[in-house]
Amino acid sequence: MKSDLRSGKLTKWNDDRGFGFIQPADGGKDVFLHVSELKNATRRPRENDTIYYYCLVNPDGKTRAVGAFIAGARQRSESSSNASRGNRKPGEKSYSRLPIAELLLLLAFPLAGAAHFTWLTGNPLPLVLYPLMSVITYFVYADDKKRAKQKVWRTSEQTLHFCELVGGWPGGFVAQQVLRHKSQKQSYQTEFWAIVVIHYLAWLAWLFLGRTLVG
Repeated sequence: MKSDLRSGKLTKWNDDRGFGFIQPADGGKDVFLHVSELKNATRRPRENDTIYYYCLVNPDGKTRAVGAFIAGARQRSESSSNASRGNRKPGEKSYSRLPIAELLLLLAFPLAGAAHFTWLTGNPLPLVLYPLMSVITYFVYADDKKRAKQKVWRTSEQTLHFCELVGGWPGGFVAQQVLRHKSQKQSYQTEFWAIVVIHYLAWLAWLFLGRTLVG
């Protein structure tokens, strides 16, 4: 059974694992908060944020926060959120659109470089690696999001970035937009776009130096 709406300060937060603890404003024991219980947040939570939440007592007697939101960082009002949920069919998942135009724009230069590489060397590996690793990376993202909702052990960010680095960054980009996973964490986004830049620089170097190296 839920309590009345409460507030407290987020005193501890592990962003990689997506959980932390709230110190209730009215005193008492710290309350566990998982990122999946934050609704309509415009950013990731940070320590010292004021959190509004409802308390729920688990069968084991431990208290956790549910239906929480960050003060001053809600995307939309609770009423519009409830209306949106009311228009959604039971069990229907909320996904964003597939960013086809953006993806094609991002892939234009790398695919040109991969095609040039295949034409000069006869090796189609880059043309195969991009779609193959992108599919794998997308499903790794999806699995990690599922794990986050189930509150079980997560896939490490290093694993996600490795998949992106070896050619799966297009799949990572699609997963971020469609699944809304890792799209709001600034540190993750910085590393992700650094990987994209590395790929661009590598193909730029190939297009300028590849013919000389092959010749």
